[in-house]
Amino acid sequence: MTNAECSPEKIHYICQTYVETKAGRDGQAGLKIAKQFEYSTASEAQNRAEREAQSSECAGADAYMVAEDPTSGEVGDPSFLVRLGNVPEFDGY
Repeated sequence: MTNAECSPEKIHYICQTYVETKAGRDGQAGLKIAKQFEYSTASEAQNRAEREAQSSECAGADAYMVAEDPTSGEVGDPSFLVRLGNVPEFDGY
């Protein structure tokens, strides 16, 4: 077996922020992704989400981790570390 065949999954720690969008014709306001940061540890991503959520421009922030299979490039569902403020619902895929 080569190293490529037994390579472990790669973990990504992400902080993602959201801003509110204006109401459209249907009268519904929404959210869109504003910023995305990747970190090497869960605590770094969570700390950044907590700081970003305190900003007046930020509607909400998530810190989460995802596992990537380096051989296929497939990424699993996020595992949330913290969800702060106004964030979109997550029902899985």
